[in-house]
Amino acid sequence: MKVDKRSAETDPADKTLSAQAAFVSYAAPLVDHAIESAGLLREDASPEALHKLRVALRRLRSLWWAFEPLLEKGENTRQRALYQDLATAAGKTRDWDILIELLAQNENTTREGAHDIAPKLQEARCSALASSRETLSNADVKHLLHEALASTAKELNTAHERMPLRQFADQRVAASERTLRKRMKRARRAKRANYTAFHNVRKAGKKLRYLLEFFEPILSGDHKRMLRRLNQIQKRFGTLNDVVASEVLLHDNAALFAGSGDTDAALQWLRKERKRRMRAAAGLLRKL
Repeated sequence: MKVDKRSAETDPADKTLSAQAAFVSYAAPLVDHAIESAGLLREDASPEALHKLRVALRRLRSLWWAFEPLLEKGENTRQRALYQDLATAAGKTRDWDILIELLAQNENTTREGAHDIAPKLQEARCSALASSRETLSNADVKHLLHEALASTAKELNTAHERMPLRQFADQRVAASERTLRKRMKRARRAKRANYTAFHNVRKAGKKLRYLLEFFEPILSGDHKRMLRRLNQIQKRFGTLNDVVASEVLLHDNAALFAGSGDTDAALQWLRKERKRRMRAAAGLLRKL
């Protein structure tokens, strides 16, 4: 099935549209961007290129979540899983980039010999990149995403009921805000070492931020204050997640660096940095 290009050109800010009719106008540009980013990865292996692809796929997953109430549950779950799998493939290389960047920023680990593992880190990064490229190439991203878009658009366009776009957007943003507030409340009560509670806040905040970016022109009310909060959460909790993921990655792959330098200094610094950033994240939660 081919997607009606006229639907993709529809202005999603048109308040007279139904949510079903507006879907393609939101989804088609995201699909095109993800396909373009995946194609560029063959030529550009920079951290920024990988980050752009992963973000594009995350935005697609969030959009499909937003339209979940209008879609058959099983199919929607499969589509979101597809975007998650593709993002994970791209993310494997990105995780090494973050670890390398973090260790390069720390003077103490450099003095203590952790810089000796730098060549091995680059080798691991190259190996992950080759795996990412192979996975994304074999997956035929262009075909998969076009197929997902066409399938979902067909389901929505053949639905008997119609829901006003503004009403739909307001409801989905409100639901996402409730989820974020609940997770923030749990994280405030959680023990300091409970990273999962903090991670859940980050995920809920990211999802809400994407929805506000999608629907902001047609939403009721002013969401500027919430966006400012989300930017704070994204920055503070994002840096925490980078350290936690890097610590796990280095620990799980310690065997790769045997004989190439002392990884203990790097792991020790990452542990200290994790605790520091956990305190910072907890402090932000108390203020919000």
